[in-house]
Amino acid sequence: MTQTILVVFGTRPEAIKMFPVVHALAADPAFRVVTCVSAQHRGMLDQVLAIAGIVPDHDLDLMKPDQTLDGLTAALLTGLGGVMDAEKPDWVVVQGDTATAMSGALAAYYRKIPVAHVEAGLRSHNIYHPWPEEVNRKIIGTIAALHFAPTETSAAALKAENVAADAIHVTGNTVIDALQWVSARIEANPALASGLAGLEARFAGKRIIGVTSHRRENFGGGLEAIAEAIRQIAARPDVALIFPVHPNPNVRGVMEGALGDLPNVALIEPLDYPHFARLLGLAEIMLTDSGGVQEEAPALGKPVLVMRETTERPEGVEAGTARLVGTDSARIVSEIFTLLDDKAAYSAMARAHNPFGDGHAARRIVELLGNVR
Repeated sequence: MTQTILVVFGTRPEAIKMFPVVHALAADPAFRVVTCVSAQHRGMLDQVLAIAGIVPDHDLDLMKPDQTLDGLTAALLTGLGGVMDAEKPDWVVVQGDTATAMSGALAAYYRKIPVAHVEAGLRSHNIYHPWPEEVNRKIIGTIAALHFAPTETSAAALKAENVAADAIHVTGNTVIDALQWVSARIEANPALASGLAGLEARFAGKRIIGVTSHRRENFGGGLEAIAEAIRQIAARPDVALIFPVHPNPNVRGVMEGALGDLPNVALIEPLDYPHFARLLGLAEIMLTDSGGVQEEAPALGKPVLVMRETTERPEGVEAGTARLVGTDSARIVSEIFTLLDDKAAYSAMARAHNPFGDGHAARRIVELLGNVR
């Protein structure tokens, strides 16, 4: 009997981590896969859908400028609930920690539809860092019937919350599946990521640092401190920084005001997934407050400095691939300069084992869904 699996996602990071699962489900005749996107992020989501060849069955198109979290959540609950009523899935699959994922799990719970959680068990143990993602994760963890933990550490966090051991499965993180897939596509067709050629030529001979920053908890003083650190790093003639700037005006206004006049800082539009993979390849170091970059960069042997006070991905810190540096300007600059100037320190991070997966997480997830009747 064919099972109907409703896969729900709404942001670019979710789409990146979910498209390998959608591909694997679509290739298995045991499943009828239905995709629903909330478009919590519109343009950046669509870029991933295009490269992955996914045309959603349902598109709620909920993105609005400056919408509140409660307004977004209310719209998600009613919109996703309507899709579930129409499709009557056997399972709802959500990923990660977004408002879309949490609302998808809650709407499914209201209908007694079992939920499978991809990337389950991440915990920072601080409900305001990252905010609101930490609580979103905990809510999904309370509801889910299947928990696809990316690592043993995340599995242990779930067990500590009294989640039944037989409901937890360590699969690896699907972000590695996605990165390997898109890297192979770029290798076969370099034109997919040729849009950075101009910057490569402009910064030839310089050591490139990739930057991403968009976390809500860093809005205001945190972002200003990050911008000041970048200004100080950019004073070195041997470096260049490539910074795809998040469209949120809280981010863009600060960064353009502080960094727009620096010749070796490229503030660019957000990159589609192939071009972001190319930036990871070009960069010597990644400076980020993103969760996904903490997983992706080590897969390519790139040290990650994490501009947050806590991380729900402690495996990278423990393995030595990532280091928490917070948002203090002096600390960020000091850590960057150490990696630039100390070959042993750089090599120790670059060669550390990536703990986040082997590229076969999606296959494991689909097998596990097939084993549940």
